[in-house]
Amino acid sequence: MFWQNKKVFLTGHTGFKCGWLSLWLQMLGAQVTGYSLEPPTCPNLFEAASVASEMRSIHGDLLDLGHLKQVLAECQPEIVFHLAALPIVRLSYANPVLTYATNVMGTVHLLEAVREIPSVSAVVVVTSDKCYENRGSSQGYRENDALGGHDPYSSSKACAEMVVSAYRSSFFENGPRDGRPAVASVRAGNVIGGGDWAQDRLIPDIIRAVAAGEAVKIRSPHATRPWQHVLEPLRGYLMLAEKLYADGSAFASAWNFGPNGADIQPVRWLAENIATNWGPAMRWEIDGGSHPHEDQLLQLDCSKAAQQLGWRPALRLSEALSLTVDWYRHFLTGGSARDKCMEQISAYCARTGFEVQDLSTVQKGVASE
Repeated sequence: MFWQNKKVFLTGHTGFKCGWLSLWLQMLGAQVTGYSLEPPTCPNLFEAASVASEMRSIHGDLLDLGHLKQVLAECQPEIVFHLAALPIVRLSYANPVLTYATNVMGTVHLLEAVREIPSVSAVVVVTSDKCYENRGSSQGYRENDALGGHDPYSSSKACAEMVVSAYRSSFFENGPRDGRPAVASVRAGNVIGGGDWAQDRLIPDIIRAVAAGEAVKIRSPHATRPWQHVLEPLRGYLMLAEKLYADGSAFASAWNFGPNGADIQPVRWLAENIATNWGPAMRWEIDGGSHPHEDQLLQLDCSKAAQQLGWRPALRLSEALSLTVDWYRHFLTGGSARDKCMEQISAYCARTGFEVQDLSTVQKGVASE
């Protein structure tokens, strides 16, 4: 099994998306080290699902290059996933300087630190589907389309893509066969799933409203997004990392991971379907206030991942919503968040044929530092 005992370094493991990746890698038997700031919300998946219990968890800031280099030198990883970021469009308007510092210079620091670690064979840098110059096209954006960004978040992710490209051509051109790491960037759509409590995201906003007995306010009911369950792009990242490790020069480029066209739905559709799943406790209404600009139409062309990696979405959006509602119902009624995550990962692996590790054989790692 590929991931058994692989040394893997993650940035951003206290966040929602990387928390799921951390748990999945633990299930696969990898030796995982995470580097991140404290969890960004309360509650959060990191604490609720005891993400740190079977990995080494280090509190650190990407902007502290010296500390990052020290930790990587101690870890000597073989594979690196970079997910740490300031991820919310609306919050980037409130704090553009920190957004650029984290998303751009954080990526620079990660790649600069990797340059000094000969053990690294593969690096996957996670940016965003919002890195594209959005022209409102009904055609999905391809990996070679123009980068851009109307808001600080989107622009910072386009900048991060340019950083990856520059470092790859300057320092990591050929990949692991010549002793240098193969570096790829990945662009995914709006992920959903249990354990997300971020501000200004639709499903966390819905869960908070339901818990408070209130109607959730929907800002842009007609805006469409490439919704997908969090496990979908994560499977793509894992598949890509394996390819980079084995034959980096052929896969060290940019990749899209998004849903099928039928699952690119407006916000209103998502809210109505969650209400159907949840029941009368979930109510919503349109927020008529003024809000910063957010793109209304966004979709990805993922044919490259399908043709070259064999990756395709496995879940319909209706199934992704059912899994998400099931997770939150389980958690809000006192169930174990970690057990529910592992149950859903195992079922997803069985459905997609992805390798899975017997949890009884997983060695316990080091707690937080």
